[in-house]
Amino acid sequence: MNGSNDVLRHQASAGAMLGLIRSGQARSRAEIARVTGLSPTTVAQRVDVLIDAGYVREAGMGVSQGGRRPRALEVDPSTGVVCAVDLGSQHATFGLLDLSGRLIATHRERIDIAEGVEPILTWMVGVADALVAEHAEPGQRLRGYGIGVPGPVDSRTGTLVSPSRMPGWNGVDVAAAVSDLTGLPTVVDNDANLMALGEHGLDRSVADLVFVKVGSSIGCGVIASGSLHHGHHGMAGDISHVTVPDAPPVLCSCGRTGCLDAVAGGRAIVRALRDAGVQVESVDDVLALARDAHPLATRMLREAGTRVGRVLATIMNFFNPQRLVLGGILGEAEAFVAGVRSAIYLECLPMITDELDIVVSQAKEHAGILGAGGLVLDRIFDVHELEPAR
Repeated sequence: MNGSNDVLRHQASAGAMLGLIRSGQARSRAEIARVTGLSPTTVAQRVDVLIDAGYVREAGMGVSQGGRRPRALEVDPSTGVVCAVDLGSQHATFGLLDLSGRLIATHRERIDIAEGVEPILTWMVGVADALVAEHAEPGQRLRGYGIGVPGPVDSRTGTLVSPSRMPGWNGVDVAAAVSDLTGLPTVVDNDANLMALGEHGLDRSVADLVFVKVGSSIGCGVIASGSLHHGHHGMAGDISHVTVPDAPPVLCSCGRTGCLDAVAGGRAIVRALRDAGVQVESVDDVLALARDAHPLATRMLREAGTRVGRVLATIMNFFNPQRLVLGGILGEAEAFVAGVRSAIYLECLPMITDELDIVVSQAKEHAGILGAGGLVLDRIFDVHELEPAR
């Protein structure tokens, strides 16, 4: 029994060292010893475990700290890949990432999420297998799935909760369903949460961040103290059903009127333009009109931005983040962004806006798959779940 406990402690320590290497906190055995306070001999033994298991490799010589140059360590990308999927109501974006987190291939297709759970997930797994066959190197086997969905996910149970844009998916545990299909570890979260993670991964110096996805509909993800904030059971950041003061009484999918999603999302703008006699079919059409300085399209984009900004102003005052990131297709529209900025600067306290960065997403359409990929890699590299990668 004592021998088994010793093995578990040894593996856990190796896993912790892997976390230091993945995060860049330590890039050599000597740096690991300095960070952990362990002896060089102990560190060397446990790094050898990671190398033998296929998680870590030596990558040339590191920087000398006054003595012999150390051998640099990095995650070994040659033993596996993960598939990240950002499922939308009408589109699915796929990303294939190696174990170091490098995005090596992307793919996008139109879908109809209302086709149902089994057809969509079976199709998704088929696309993932095709991506692996086409883009993975010899020896890189598929290790897991990270999936974003356009609906609330209960963080305690993993099940979808009343997803208004996913008819037939309520109560479904997507992660369990995909694991049953593939036998692989699978993680699932709300799409806006994963976009927040993907954006945060590009600049981890920002500890407190709010990411707002504004496309056909509206979602929000919150990074607090460097980690994704789910709230009590996963609903943190769901601003789509906040009632907008003085908004028109438009009926929302939740059954109420005046919700932010119903009066400021992309579908709402398309509907309003159609009601005004403008021929548009999609949000892309709205943006094309705005780029051509169409006065009504530009005005409606700015009004939508102002409504979103007024809701966000309350969040900024309450949470005091360092950065607000505007993502999704409307985040690319100058009039919309201007409306958000003007509302926030008008309604927030000066001490809130003085050091607040309001920026457009750097990750853009890849934010969701980068976040999903990072999340499934975290699962695969979990200290308690390490298994040989080879």
